[in-house]
Amino acid sequence: MQRIEHRACFGGWQDVYRHRSQVLGCDMTVGVYFPPQAEHGPCPVLYWLSGLTCTEQNFITKAGAQRYAAEHGVILVAPDTSPRGDDVPDADGYDLGKGAGFYLNATREPWARHYRMYDYIVEELPAWVEADPAASDVRAIAGHSMGGHGALVIALRNPGRYRSVSAFSPIVAPSKVPWGEKAFSAYLGEDREAWKAWDACELVKTAQEKLPLLVDQGGDDEFLDVQLRPQLLQAAAVAAGHPLQLRMRPGYDHSYYFIASFIGEHIAHHAAALHGEARQHTGVAHPHDGCCGH
Repeated sequence: MQRIEHRACFGGWQDVYRHRSQVLGCDMTVGVYFPPQAEHGPCPVLYWLSGLTCTEQNFITKAGAQRYAAEHGVILVAPDTSPRGDDVPDADGYDLGKGAGFYLNATREPWARHYRMYDYIVEELPAWVEADPAASDVRAIAGHSMGGHGALVIALRNPGRYRSVSAFSPIVAPSKVPWGEKAFSAYLGEDREAWKAWDACELVKTAQEKLPLLVDQGGDDEFLDVQLRPQLLQAAAVAAGHPLQLRMRPGYDHSYYFIASFIGEHIAHHAAALHGEARQHTGVAHPHDGCCGH
């Protein structure tokens, strides 16, 4: 474990660490923001999953999230988006290989050995983070674009593990859009039945926990109609009786200008759930859920 950045920020510390991942078989970097409250006792943790082409740097330098994390006493954990290193397979283009892990466990070669971002995010990374006395095991998860896909899928596949989930501009139906079809074909093979385990629109149909989904989507997002298609998640949620708050934001695009504009609302949403009493997972929405309004 090596701390490679340590910067004072809103009364707390923005750190970046490099550590060896046994799951991914490579060294990984991860940004961790410790709010000032972390000096006095364990704080809950919000895991942030970034989108295609990103590293841990995009969120910690562009979103402006530390201000709100300091206000609410929440640790922010922002990992890289894929395994890295000379031994890690890659592909031409930005939407497959390094920077495009899609937060799943690959089953096809040459990807299967390293591309296990799901296991890394769900198991290995939290075990490392929560070993620190400053961090509690009370968790939330959020993300953007490919990371929004990851946040929704991970929350839906792990009932009871996260207090809340939210996404900006998520890929909600990767089985039905070009980004997802390319990645799933490479990582998982051509069996579309196997793809359903990594598709939020499919997972809401059988979700054991009705964890409310909060989604913000820019109305002028250049990827809206072809790659994102939030109306598919809305239809699936209505059919399954799964709580979803989909907020279309006119004029906003896919960039971090959009995220920075509303990240405060998302962190307030998560903080309400993270600092609240332990939720009884009965399918009833928590009273705070949905209260808020690249």
